[in-house]
Amino acid sequence: MDLNLRKKNVLITGSTQGIGRRIANLFAKEGANVAICSRSPESVNKAVSEISLIGDGKIIGSSCDIKNKEDYVSWINDMANELGGVDIFIPNVSAGGGTGSEKNWWENFEIDILGTVRGVEAVVPLMEQGQGGSIVMISTTAAIETFVAPQSYNAMKAALITYAKQLSQAHGDKGIRINSVSPGPIYFDGGAWDKIKTSNEIFYEQTEKTHALGRLGTPEEVANAVVFLSSSVSSWITGVNLVVDGGYTKRVQF
Repeated sequence: MDLNLRKKNVLITGSTQGIGRRIANLFAKEGANVAICSRSPESVNKAVSEISLIGDGKIIGSSCDIKNKEDYVSWINDMANELGGVDIFIPNVSAGGGTGSEKNWWENFEIDILGTVRGVEAVVPLMEQGQGGSIVMISTTAAIETFVAPQSYNAMKAALITYAKQLSQAHGDKGIRINSVSPGPIYFDGGAWDKIKTSNEIFYEQTEKTHALGRLGTPEEVANAVVFLSSSVSSWITGVNLVVDGGYTKRVQF
C-alpha cells in the first residue's frame, strides 16, 4: 500500500532513539523529508547521518530543549523553513514514568504536556498555510487503564488523549487531523522495559504473560501505527486514540 508520504515534511521530537527514532526511520523509508531533535547535538548528528541512508528524502535536525519555549519554537520554525513547510507533526518526547516526588509532576507537565501544546500551537498556523496536515500524539496504555501505581506520567498522558480529541474538533475544518497512539509495554535495548527486565525480572515476566499475544511490543510496531495515522491513507480518521498493545489492556473500547 502506498501511504502517499513521499516528500511530505515531518517534524518529530525526541527522535534519536527508541520509538521516536523508529518513527523517523519509517518516514524516511517512505520517502518523506524528516526533521529530528534531542538535547544532544552529537546524538542528533549521528541519527541524521544514519537516517539519511534509509530513504531519498531530506533528513535534518538540531539539538533542542523542549522545556525552553523559545528554543523549541525556534526549532520548529527553523526546521519548517528548511523543509519548506510542515505536513506532519509527531510530539514524541516524554519525561517518562516514575513514582517519586513533585518533581515528576513538573517534569511530565513541562515536557509531555507543554511540549505538546507549544508544538501544536506553533505548527497549526504552518499547516493552515499548507492547507492541512496531521498531528499524532504519543500517549500510553497507562493513561487508559490502571498501571502499577499513581504517577504523573499516567495522568499527564491521559490529558493528551483528551487534548487531541478536542483539537480534532477545533481544527477539522482546516483540513488538520489530530489523533493519538497509546502503546502498551514496548521492549528495546536500553529502553525502560529492558531495564525492568534486568532489575525486576519477576514483574517483567508477569507483564509479558498478561499480553494476549504473549509478548511485549517492539518500537517498530508502534511506528507502523503512527505513520499510518499520519498518512492520507487514514484521511477519514481524526480524534481517535489508537491502542497498540498486543492485547495488554483488558477494557472494552466501544
